[in-house]
Amino acid sequence: MLTALPRVHWLFELTSFCIVNVELCRKALEKVGDPRILVNLVSRRVRQLNGGGGYGRPLIDPDPTFGTADIALQEIVDDKITWEYVGEPIVAAEVLQAAPKRRRKAAAPAPAPATH
Repeated sequence: MLTALPRVHWLFELTSFCIVNVELCRKALEKVGDPRILVNLVSRRVRQLNGGGGYGRPLIDPDPTFGTADIALQEIVDDKITWEYVGEPIVAAEVLQAAPKRRRKAAAPAPAPATH
């Protein structure tokens, strides 16, 4: 019969490899400032790390327990990955006002049956 202690230990080991390091998230968010940009940076870097090739190698010496998202976050914290705004930031209200309203097209009349 199993006791609760080994079960809790197993759960801790499982979750420690599946959850992103919260402290790394906080530090990376302080560097980036905008959580939407942080999500985009991390997701693109994770795709590169998983894809292999020239960009598939970590730019840091990662901890053996790190997943790819943790590696990407640590690279951001260590300033190994940088970014820049290409233009002015877009405000959601401006996008909604600038978008043209679309009208539905009326359904075309059904073609008349052919008579011979």
